[in-house]
Parts: sequence; structure tokens; C-alpha cells
Amino acid sequence: MSGNIELLSTTLAAAKAEDRAALIAYLPAGFPTVDGGIEAVKAVIAGGADVVEIGLPHSDPVLDGPVIQTADDIALRGGVRIADVMRTVREAYEATGVPILVMTYWNPIDRYGVERFTAELAEAGGAGCILPDLPVQESALWREHADKHGLATVFVVAPSSQDARLATITAAGSGFVYAASLMGVTGTRASVGAQAQELVGRTRATTDLPVCVGLGVSNAGQAAEVAGFADGVIVGSAFVKAMLDAPDEAAGLDAVRSLAGELAQGVRKR
Repeated sequence: MSGNIELLSTTLAAAKAEDRAALIAYLPAGFPTVDGGIEAVKAVIAGGADVVEIGLPHSDPVLDGPVIQTADDIALRGGVRIADVMRTVREAYEATGVPILVMTYWNPIDRYGVERFTAELAEAGGAGCILPDLPVQESALWREHADKHGLATVFVVAPSSQDARLATITAAGSGFVYAASLMGVTGTRASVGAQAQELVGRTRATTDLPVCVGLGVSNAGQAAEVAGFADGVIVGSAFVKAMLDAPDEAAGLDAVRSLAGELAQGVRKR
């Protein structure tokens, strides 16, 4: 079975045709439980998310701030496994038809086996992977199997990336480019900052892929600001915090659905 890279591309293109940015939501698998995590993904989609990233919980998350680290810790202590990540992708995709990616560090894939991981992700209906710590120059094996199985390879670029480096990264990627709005880890911020707009401009000069901005967006106003210059707005920590702050799972689902609705309005007010 082939993965859903084409669905991802058409979804992002459809948002652009509507003269808006896509809303991309991030939630970790297994948080607060595997079943609860699946319901949370459905809730953000019901609220208006166009694309969802499923985080593969990892004990050494170099890009993730304290909010996502807390959720990952809950998932890991709950015994989450890669099979649960695949189940989350499968059930979310089958229930909604929305493109679902996995965001993961390289070590779990390397230990699991690249061929096994890509084959299972495609079979689950996944659209691809975001790989924040996989160097492009070491990515040939991954890209070979991802291409074979119809999966996008999304690399992360940062404000510190030089133009030549941006060109190398974007030439190797597919699906979209993940532009980190600032140097640092994930988390909500008071301001997303001008660095993001400059980075999007420099990245667009190297590629026709959509450029989507993450790290720091937490409300409709920030979503609208980023939607003014990016093809997609990526929100993670704000959704996870809404789940963490809720008194129970039902309230958490209501909170993330409501937040997705606010953000979906934001990306339409670019």
C-alpha cells in the first residue's frame, strides 16, 4: 500500500486555492492514553485542522520544550510503543480522511528498521514523516524507502540556516518544509517574531514546496500573523497544554476542539 503524500500535497494546495494558510496540529501519540490520543486527533480535526502531526514520544526530545516533554513522559510511562503510533495514524486517517504525518527523532526509526517503519506507516495511511534531527547528508536510506512507499520527507530549517544550506535541505525534502520560527525548543511564545517571515522568504527562494511555520504559535492572532506569509501554521504546545490543563479527558477534548476552531479562523484572516 502506498502512503498519502499526494493527499498532503492536495490538501495544502486546496488551502492555498482558498487564499489561506493550512492549519497543522501536533499531538503526541499515547497522550493522555493511546485511545485518548486518538480521540484528541479527531477533535482537532473536527475543530478545523487541515493536517495533523502525530508525535512519536521519545526520551531525549532535543526540539521539544517542557510542555511536550511532559506529555511524552506521560505517554512513555503509559507504555506507548511504535505500534501504538501506527494505530493512532491509522484510526485518525480512517475516521477523517485528513493527511496524518509522524514527527519523530531518528533513533527510534533506526532501531525499528527503516524499511519496516516506512512500510507500516504507509499501510496505516500515513502521509509522511517530519525528521527534525536527521541530517540531510545522512538521509539517503530514509528517502529511498519513503519514496518507495509514497511518504513525504519533511525537513526542518531554522533562522540560522544559511542560504546554501537551505537549498540543500529543500532539494532533498518533499511534502512541505518545516520552518522553525526561532532558535530554541517548542513552546508558546508572546510573539512569533520577524525571523520567521525572513526565513520563509529565504526558503521560498530555494523551492516550490509549501513552507509551513512552527514553534510559538498559540492563539488566533498569532495564527493570522503567520498565515500572512506562510503556507501553513503549525501548532503543537498550545494543544498539548490545553489537554494538560483540563480537569479530565472530556474537557481536554472540548478544549483542543475549541482551540482548533479559533486557530482555523485565524489562518483565514491572513
